[in-house]
Parts: sequence; C-alpha cells; structure tokens
Amino acid sequence: MALIVQKYGGTSVGTPERIRNCARRILETQRAGNQVVAVVSAMSGVTDNLIKLAKEVSPEREPVEREMDVLLATGEQTTIALTAMAINALGGKAVSLTGAQAGISTDRVHTKARIVNITPDAVHKMLDDGNIVMLAGFQGETASGEITTLGRGGSDLTAIAMAAAIKADLCQIYTDVDGVYTCDPRVVPQATKIQEISYDEMLEMASSGSKVMQSRSVEFAKKFGVVFEVRSSMNNNPGTIVKEETPGMESVVVRGVSLERNQAKVTIDDVPDRPGVSASVFGALAQANIIIDMIVQNVSTDGLTDISFTLGGADVAKAEAALAPVIAGFGGKAALRTQSGIAKLSVVGIGMRSHSAVASRMFRALADASINIQMISTSEIKVAVIVDEAEIERSARAVHTAFGLDAASA
Repeated sequence: MALIVQKYGGTSVGTPERIRNCARRILETQRAGNQVVAVVSAMSGVTDNLIKLAKEVSPEREPVEREMDVLLATGEQTTIALTAMAINALGGKAVSLTGAQAGISTDRVHTKARIVNITPDAVHKMLDDGNIVMLAGFQGETASGEITTLGRGGSDLTAIAMAAAIKADLCQIYTDVDGVYTCDPRVVPQATKIQEISYDEMLEMASSGSKVMQSRSVEFAKKFGVVFEVRSSMNNNPGTIVKEETPGMESVVVRGVSLERNQAKVTIDDVPDRPGVSASVFGALAQANIIIDMIVQNVSTDGLTDISFTLGGADVAKAEAALAPVIAGFGGKAALRTQSGIAKLSVVGIGMRSHSAVASRMFRALADASINIQMISTSEIKVAVIVDEAEIERSARAVHTAFGLDAASA
C-alpha cells in the first residue's frame, strides 16, 4: 500500500462537475490500494472575489492582514467540504481537515506565513480509519491559534510539506496543464512539455514568473528531497517529474523561458554614498515583508548615488510607506520615484554553468526584435531582464526561438 499526496488547483475544482471529476480520480487512487491525502485550492475565482469584497468594505485603507487571512482561508475550506461530499456520494469515505486540524503550524506573518512545523497525528489517524483525507491548502495556524495563509499558490506548499511530514511515497500536483513547459503555451504556442526538470531549474522558473508552482513549495521540496510530478487533472497523460539534477540534464543549455508581469521599479535618487545606506533601505523593506528582486546601484557622483530595485506591482504602496522615514533621514535631495508597466523575462537552465554566450544570445535576440532592456540580473543558471510589459510576449517568443526551444524535444 502506497501513501499518496495529491494536490488539485483552483481550475481543477472550478465547477461542481470538476469537483466530481477530482473526487472520482481521488477515489480511484484509493481503490487501487493506496492511502490518499488530497490537498485542494479554492475554486477558481473565489480568492479574487474575496479580495474584491474586502476592498469594497474597506475602501479607505488596506484591509487588516489578520482579517484577510480569516477571510481567504474560507475558500479552501469550502472546497474540501464539497469534495469530501462528492467522494462520499460516490460511495467512498472522506473527511475534510483545515490546515490547523491537520497540525500545520506557521509563524505569525499574516498573508505570507511560513510553515514552522507539522504534527500530522490527525492525518494518520484518519487514514488508518480508512478515510480519504481532504486537506485545505494555503493555510495553517500560529502557536496562539490564529489563522494564517501561506501566500498565493500556497496550496502547493501545503501538499509538498505534508508529503514530507507523512513520508509519502508519491506527491502529484494536478493542474490545468499537462506539466511544465518550456514557456507558457498561451504566449508561445510552439512551447514543448519538459519530461524531467531539476529542483533548481524549477525554482528559478517558479520565482521568475512560471505560474505552475509556487517557488516556496519548490524550495521545500528541494530541502526535504520530495520528488513530485506536475500533471493535468483533465487527462491521464504523464506529467513533468521534478527531482534532484542528474548528469544528463546538463546537456540542455536552456530549459525554459519564464515571464512575470505586473512588476514595478523603485528608484531612490541622490542617496549618500556611504556605508549603511543600503542596509537601512533594504532593512526597512524586509521589516515590511516586501520581497525584492533585482537591485542596481549606480556609480557615485559627488558623494551621491542612485539605487534601483524591482518588486511586485502590488507592493509599491507598501514600499513607499516603509521607505518614507528612511529617505527623510537621508536629507538633501534624496527622493523616491516608481515605474509601473514593466515585466521580467528569464531564461533558465543548469546547462548554462558549462556553456558561455547565453546572455549574449539572449541580448542579441531582443536587439533583433527592437526590444529595449532596462535592467539585467544573472545567476549561475539564470539570466533575467526587465522590459516594458507591452513587449513581454514578443520578447518571450523571440528568446524562445533563439535558443531552439520551439522544436525542443525536452
């Protein structure tokens, strides 16, 4: 008997019929002789509607994050109850558990909490009693019993973390696509499915805008060695296996192209060029739990310099509030300005470590397409650039073609 964790995304449970489809799939897995924990997201559109409602009742200020967690956690709780009902109606035996009931403990950072511990005693008991366990993704609770959520895509993290905690034999991430592709097929129709991908490549693609997996869930899988498969809930086609890298993976220089929209650039002009300035700027942002991506500091002129960095567009107002007292403390002409309407394009592949000219080929492809690069960032297995958001899809197609991925047999 195998112990299997399955995760179903919002589109997979987006309608009553799709919930029943997932219920049948889960029940078939159990009837094949397995124990099953099924993690589900909120039905597609539900989380967005809850956020909209929160903003409508609190138009004067951002809703309090503690209350947002209480609100948003209801989306997943609706889905686990409905899916358990569907399984029971099909003759199975299922029970639903919230994150708290399943023993998922988190820190106290509301809306972006991190899992600190899982005590899966209740999950094991339910499984031993012959139940399918329907587990609410995206949520947990603090040591003091407050509801927390794990950030967008947090159901992926719930599934990976629970698979590690219960030592599952298999973890399957079901979504509305057949696996991980060399680029978003809606942007690049010639994109191809990747059969196997390393944790590091998947992590870079997830953090660079690929919406297939939450990046923190991939970090967790890498840390605890959880091999998982990304596959479609709409068919039985094999998906993409995510695992530790193998020597053969390096034969592919670039594994894929990712794009991330709705980015913003913040620039602080005329800050003093002295030790401690960057620490104060990014310390304030860290204190506000704002995730920063690219950072560029210009050459000093007359003892002053400029610092630019990128972040998610939704965090601009929060960043401005966090930095206001810091900039005021610099005095002089120090000032902050923001730019929206930009996007990030990344090429990813562990094969880059042993191949030169990846960046130059990317830059040449963009130049040939008359696309201007605003910022550049590199790592051992990634090259990323910032471009105008209006140009991001054209940029992705140009780069995808330049690296021969259109006809790739991944």
